[in-house]
Amino acid sequence: MQPRELANSICDALQNAGFQAFLVGGCVRDLLLGREPADYDVATSATPEQVLKLFPDGVTVGAQFGVILVPREGVRVEVATFRSDVGYTDGRHPDQVVFASSPEEDVKRRDFTINGLVMRHNTGEILDFVDGQTDLRAGTIRAIGEPDRRFAEDKLRMLRAVRFAARFGYEIEPKTFAAIRNHAPEISQVSAERIRDELTKLLTEGRARTGFELLDSGWLLSIVLPEIAALKGVEQPPQYHPEGDVWIHTLLMLEGLPLGCSATLAWGVLLHDVGKPATFRSAKETGDRIRFDGHVEVGLAIGKRILGKLRFSNDDTEQILSLVQHHMKFKDVGRMRPATLKRFVRLRRFEEHLALHRLDCLASHRNLEAYQFLLDFLRTTPPELVRPTRLVTGEDLLDLGFKPGPLVGEILAAVEEAQLNGELASKEEAISFVHNKFWGKQVEYQKSGKTSR
Repeated sequence: MQPRELANSICDALQNAGFQAFLVGGCVRDLLLGREPADYDVATSATPEQVLKLFPDGVTVGAQFGVILVPREGVRVEVATFRSDVGYTDGRHPDQVVFASSPEEDVKRRDFTINGLVMRHNTGEILDFVDGQTDLRAGTIRAIGEPDRRFAEDKLRMLRAVRFAARFGYEIEPKTFAAIRNHAPEISQVSAERIRDELTKLLTEGRARTGFELLDSGWLLSIVLPEIAALKGVEQPPQYHPEGDVWIHTLLMLEGLPLGCSATLAWGVLLHDVGKPATFRSAKETGDRIRFDGHVEVGLAIGKRILGKLRFSNDDTEQILSLVQHHMKFKDVGRMRPATLKRFVRLRRFEEHLALHRLDCLASHRNLEAYQFLLDFLRTTPPELVRPTRLVTGEDLLDLGFKPGPLVGEILAAVEEAQLNGELASKEEAISFVHNKFWGKQVEYQKSGKTSR
């Protein structure tokens, strides 16, 4: 079953039971724009209890707000009762919900006019109570009613306004934009998880550069990500970065992010140079050129703090920090020993490291030699040479008479290094290598009593 099919069937069932039911919100907007909606929402005059009677398999996800999730064949549609909200003390949830009798009342409490459109599912007729179609044609993000009230109700709407403007290439209407600036300090009241998710969408839905420029001009960036705002005005050596300061460089990389890219790549791009402001040294200080010695290590510490504050998962944090940690190593790939190069390309999700490096080059000196070198290496090197089967194991070493202890790990690492460098090709060669290089050390360990450690 397709999402639209399920939404239509829900509307049919509600109407057959004597209730009003319409498609509403972002799905209507996307349909009018000729886009396939990511999901469908239904608004109805039926109460949550009445919805559940018609759809016993429905899941209560917000009964106090009139929201029931109806699943079927792997597809889900949210069904919400018409409502009007009274007060938002916490800046997110209404203090009181009053179920309404008409779609017009329901629309008036929504965020933006382009998201306040209602559609009859069977005829395609649009009910427009907020002039949303005009704003859709004009490419305008406009708050419904008084912008100050909309943003006071739910602070996250400020980030959503920026995201919709960036995603669709729209302008934020002046009064709405002024209200964003007016309420910008209040964004800190929003939970870290909601901010993280909104920023991630902003980074991955296309036009990320525009989104971050709007965050900056809307006075939100310095509050949600002050470490990124600090990139502005940090000069770079022109021989490597003719594009300008670290902020401009980062914006150019964001501009190159493809629609639908992974969240980890996007955040890796955003944070890859976050250590530069704290490590900046002028040409006068260094005696030759601007330098950022240690910016990777400092960036890792700052990135870890940001990702922790935004409550990223351990898996995503590990990958994003790996992208920051390794982004400067690409300049050395042509000089790496075979073993070092093979370990480098064995990094988890190496395709993201490659993608970040490509964006880094295109946003600065535009030299893609290292990128092409790695593409050629990966194309011409069989996988079994990059990740070869071990020539000897820990069990083999014990059979040879070595005792458990730190020396075993040292031997295995040395054998792998020689194997990756092409110096060992068989188990026999590896065993001979171990005897020649390590048996004397084993004897010394036995004499000193270190084998038990």
